[in-house]
Amino acid sequence: MKKIYFDNAATTPLHPEVIEEMVDCMKNNYGNPSSTHVFGREAKAKIELSRKKIASGLNVAANEIIFTSCGTESNNLIIRSCVEYLGVTRIITSDLEHKCVKETTSEMGRLGKVELQKVKTCERGEIDYNDLEQKLKSSDKKTLVTLMHANNEIGNLLDLKKVQQMCEETGALFHTDTVQTMGHYPLDLKELKVDFASCSAHKLHGPKGIGFAYIKKSTGFHPQITGGGQERGLRSGTENVYGVAGMSKAFELAIRDMDEHKSHIEALKRYAIEKLKANIPGVEFNGFSDDFDKSLYTVLSICLPFSDNLIGFEMELQGIAVSQGSACSSGAAQVSPVLESVLEEGKSSVCSPMRISFSIYNTKEEVDVLIDALKNISNKHLAVS
Repeated sequence: MKKIYFDNAATTPLHPEVIEEMVDCMKNNYGNPSSTHVFGREAKAKIELSRKKIASGLNVAANEIIFTSCGTESNNLIIRSCVEYLGVTRIITSDLEHKCVKETTSEMGRLGKVELQKVKTCERGEIDYNDLEQKLKSSDKKTLVTLMHANNEIGNLLDLKKVQQMCEETGALFHTDTVQTMGHYPLDLKELKVDFASCSAHKLHGPKGIGFAYIKKSTGFHPQITGGGQERGLRSGTENVYGVAGMSKAFELAIRDMDEHKSHIEALKRYAIEKLKANIPGVEFNGFSDDFDKSLYTVLSICLPFSDNLIGFEMELQGIAVSQGSACSSGAAQVSPVLESVLEEGKSSVCSPMRISFSIYNTKEEVDVLIDALKNISNKHLAVS
């Protein structure tokens, strides 16, 4: 049985050129970057060249890129540092954020370090921009707004420029989790004027265990991890040299081939939507999954017209990997709070949510296999009912 992978929002397969780059680095750049001899200097040079390449792709200064282990660490570094060192006493966020943002901001609120406010969400999981503006203008407290660029479960896109302008007008800091969009959309962080952003390499065909935080110059951050003073004193610990090299290569390839990749993946998503509508009566699309102007083109979130908590396992038995929610939820096959918030009241008990996420390695033939599998499962449920 051929295995088919439609869970690219959870992680993506490594690009062959990324593997080559990492293997070469493992063979030839094995020195400790903190060592002063030639082996250490060569490893350090590899890191700094990678930093410059990533910074160039985002139109920011190289010293504004801080390497971390992943997007979760980057988000923690940014949020906790804003509270502990930048005098932030209020955080505005939403119930649609990734767990690492939700839990970190909740902890800050629970410990009494900040006033935590949740911006309202409209129908289909869109941020209520009017409510955000009102909240920003309602207090003079030093405020951090933390809202993700694209939701990892339903794919809704945030209007970064609109939020940034609101923050600039009210003097608030703006952090956006760009884990799902980095390398998939052109992001000129200098033009966007966001204060902080985060990236995880494994979402753009790079390796796991490496990411970065974009931190605008002169913020006054202090490290959350102390020790050797690496990463300009903001993130101690021996650097993951081959991880950094792999991420840099993945980012370079993503920027280079972005238009081609987007065209290919958008075509797959459109094809999948057409096939779903034609073959699965009653299928619904969560958030703005079927609206290409408001949704991440790599993600298609659907609700199937029957209740089946084991549908992910049923699909796997047919060799197809999909997701029933976020991969960061300990593998629990249950409706997530994000999906609960966008589904009509009581709907989660009579439908089966599923996230289908695409990459450059997927094909229309694989979509056909996916639709046939869903059609068979749907027919089985209809026959029972």
